[in-house]
Amino acid sequence: MRRLPFRRLVSLATLAAVSAATLGTTAACGEDDASGDSGPVTLRLGYFPNITHAPAVVGVEKGIFADKLGSGVKLETKTFNAGPSAIEAIFSGALDATYIGPNPTVNAFSKSKGEAVRVISGAASGGVALVVKPEITSVEQLRGKKIATPQLGNTQDVALRYWLKEKGLTTTKEGGGDVKVVPQENAQTVETFSSGTIDGAWVPEPFVSRLVNAGGKVLVDERDLWPDKKFVITNLIVSTKFLKAHPDVVKKLVEGQVAANEFVNTKSDESQQAISDHIGKITGKPLDIKLIKQAWPTLEFTNDPIASSLKTGLDHAVAVQLTEPVDLNGLYDLSYLNEVLKAQGKPEVTQP
Repeated sequence: MRRLPFRRLVSLATLAAVSAATLGTTAACGEDDASGDSGPVTLRLGYFPNITHAPAVVGVEKGIFADKLGSGVKLETKTFNAGPSAIEAIFSGALDATYIGPNPTVNAFSKSKGEAVRVISGAASGGVALVVKPEITSVEQLRGKKIATPQLGNTQDVALRYWLKEKGLTTTKEGGGDVKVVPQENAQTVETFSSGTIDGAWVPEPFVSRLVNAGGKVLVDERDLWPDKKFVITNLIVSTKFLKAHPDVVKKLVEGQVAANEFVNTKSDESQQAISDHIGKITGKPLDIKLIKQAWPTLEFTNDPIASSLKTGLDHAVAVQLTEPVDLNGLYDLSYLNEVLKAQGKPEVTQP
């Protein structure tokens, strides 16, 4: 009868030892998860449902990102209609990475004193123009006219104001000056242009093509204002916190970006259909394939973030008094991109 308690003590001691070992293993695994070295990870990726974000749209629609990230990473996607809201999501911790334009990229870097984000790849160049009424044939004829941009201080708004300044025409934040700049959502622009409320707009595709189809004409193709006709319209940024915690996942994301761009550049018809279908799933109405094909030649899908154009764009924003000077040192981390490109035998991108 006295042996039974002894056996129970042995069993309990053994169980305690096993439990301690298990707890130790679990603790070690927890440390690995926290550092991002192992274990399932959720990647929350943002992008805009439009043509200038084609690599993102196609990468999601065709399952390219999911394939490159693998079974150990759960991909969650979120769509946005404006850069500031995507940056807010990064700041709040609701988003880990996003495709976004150059001006919001600079703003995020500046507001966080260089801490919040890193550019890890390019995505697209071009696809922006000033479309005006057909009777306007010169910059001087813009005097007294109303020209729309997507948002005060956004990338296209800066481009228009700086171009006008270079041509000797003034603008103000309040919509005064020689040319009245009217910030409004792109979705409104076709209506206001058709009704005569505005005389033109400096916008990205597909709104350039929509305005042309509404009777407008391209007065300025922004590509003509840049060296080699190249300037960043979309790049891929990642939260610095996520980058530090999960560098392996970030590399896989970059692999997905490179693969998506390869797909977009080699299978244009299939990519255009994927964009139309994907936008239809999000908005309830597929984007007209004819409109996509019309806009397609104005865009170049590139992994190079064209850092020099982002810096120049910042200088332009300072010149038109829409921002303060920002030290961009540390904004770019192209090490993962160059690892991927090198492994595929492709030319590497110069690190700024």
